[in-house]
Amino acid sequence: MTSIGILGISGRMGRLLQEEVAAAGAGFAGGTARRHESWPTDPAALARTADVLIDFTTADAVTPHLAAAVAARKPLILGTSGLTPAQEASLAEAAAHIPIVYAANFSPGVNLVLAVAERLAASLPPEAYDAEIVETHHRQKVDAPSGTAIALGRAVAAGRGTTLEEAGTESGRDGHTGPRRTGAIGFAALRAGQVVGEHTLLFASGSEHVSLTHRSFDRRVYATGAVRAALWAVTQPPGLYGMRHVLGMA
Repeated sequence: MTSIGILGISGRMGRLLQEEVAAAGAGFAGGTARRHESWPTDPAALARTADVLIDFTTADAVTPHLAAAVAARKPLILGTSGLTPAQEASLAEAAAHIPIVYAANFSPGVNLVLAVAERLAASLPPEAYDAEIVETHHRQKVDAPSGTAIALGRAVAAGRGTTLEEAGTESGRDGHTGPRRTGAIGFAALRAGQVVGEHTLLFASGSEHVSLTHRSFDRRVYATGAVRAALWAVTQPPGLYGMRHVLGMA
């Protein structure tokens, strides 16, 4: 039986992950929390006892969690958003030693949307179709745009044979901004109420609009996907994977 450890278990996602570990028939190795007297704080100790780790914490915790997983040679499932380019580079280095599944979103539906977005972008040229991404999340979310919105932007850029950095982005428009840059990918982030997650990708030309929307109504879908990724990762060689690999789409 695969034993799963949960980094950051005291939050909402941590509790859902624990429930989904049990639902999948996997073993529960324990969890860690920074400031919660019921749980230990040492990720290295958890890494030594678990077969695989799941991390849905914060970007500033990624470095010690990654170090613990590499030291113990245990797979890591990472769903934390807001990573810096340096942190993402460290993931690639660590993936030479352990399997890492890194995804902006663990929902199967979202990952299908990402695949479709890339194909649409390949067929709708930037000279004729502007790409805009609008996302809405609950008022407690601290990063913007969301990791899923950025993943959508990267999918659009990939479909157009470039990168998000090379294509350029437009967000937070305010005041006299001038005309929209051709080929740039637009982002708008809304924060209100308790919206779990809503993302819309719009391709707009002078003669038609094509939109692709995904709505999440329950955070459990992310936990279910992460546990699925954990059970998959323990059978894989070292490498940097995404949910497309887990779902058999890559």
